Amino acid sequence: MSAPAEHSRSLIASVDETIGAQAELLSSQLQAMSEALFPPTSRKVLRRFTSGEAARLIGISDSTLRKMTLAGEGPMPDINSSGRRLYTLGQINEVRHVLAKSARGRESVEFLPHRRPGEHLQVIAVTNFKGGSGKTTTSAHLAQHLALQGYRVLAVDLDPQASLSALLGFLPETDVLANQTLYAAIRYDDEQRPLTEVIRPTYFDGLDLVPGNLELMEFEHATPKALVANDRARDGLFFTRVARAFDEVANRYDVIVIDCPPQLGFLTLSGLCAATAMIVTIHPQMLDVASMSQFLLMTRDLLAVVREAGGELKYDFLRYLLTRYEPQDGPQTKVAALLRNLFDDFVLTNAMVKSAAVSDAGLTKQTLYEIGRENLTRTTYDRAMESLSAVNDEIEGLIKAAWGRRS
Repeated sequence: MSAPAEHSRSLIASVDETIGAQAELLSSQLQAMSEALFPPTSRKVLRRFTSGEAARLIGISDSTLRKMTLAGEGPMPDINSSGRRLYTLGQINEVRHVLAKSARGRESVEFLPHRRPGEHLQVIAVTNFKGGSGKTTTSAHLAQHLALQGYRVLAVDLDPQASLSALLGFLPETDVLANQTLYAAIRYDDEQRPLTEVIRPTYFDGLDLVPGNLELMEFEHATPKALVANDRARDGLFFTRVARAFDEVANRYDVIVIDCPPQLGFLTLSGLCAATAMIVTIHPQMLDVASMSQFLLMTRDLLAVVREAGGELKYDFLRYLLTRYEPQDGPQTKVAALLRNLFDDFVLTNAMVKSAAVSDAGLTKQTLYEIGRENLTRTTYDRAMESLSAVNDEIEGLIKAAWGRRS
């Protein structure tokens, strides 16, 4: 055997060790970066909001908020060296409770938009068959937007890659241990745990998280075995397990946002069966659109099988969201026009534009809501925030419409 052949075989034989060593090296570096960014506990803390920002979020004037402070109504904000009043999101929510308590009828709902009797839990699945479509970024920003508006939100990371967990402050390699993901609540054996034991509070007041990591892949392996053991699926088996887990905590939340994996496996299908609405993110390029076409065809076939097996699929809305959109890009505008022509109102009116602001924020595991206008080029930040707010306001409007509320 020649020397080159022996060398090649040696490399192939040790590729698992090579990959393992590189994985450990990268994991340790990410942990070190996290500790450097968020000392001393490596836990993220949300920035404080100026009185003007707080007033806009609550829906009152800055002068009204100032009068409440002077009258001792609600929490006392911090005052910095320049005399500016700064509020945490928790304090903003305290003000909402004070205002809702003193208001009546519709005004109370505006200040504190929690679900009312007869309004069902909204479960929004953010999904796509292709990675890189902005699915996780969309999920994180939507969940945070709703929390900023005063809703009680649960974010669920259903993706084994766990990018949403990392973005919300939990490293999947070190902060999420065995049986601490959604799999703990939907597994088939005696180690199953209530979902309440898996939920974690985040640094965003009003936003909790069910974190993810590679353990979620166990559901893909365990489900076929369970299907063989229970060929008639008398207990609903895999496609009702996520919905049942959500039922346990439904009274604690107004909206659940699911970040689905970028493939159509048992996890994604279970998430779609638990959902009351679906947002499909799509980058307006022909390769991505072709991939989405395959995703939709496969989803149709699989959901049809679930329906025939007795599964209920009741969606309040289905929408396509254009992401990383560049309005000045001719081919992209043509693809966007094609989608709007084909799907009409099923495409959200607003698109999420491609922005360096989103990328810059992501470098420090932050979102646009966290990073603050002062940390980026203001025109770039303002343009991205305008696009982001328009998208999330539109989705919030769909949620309200599903509840029968007027926007």
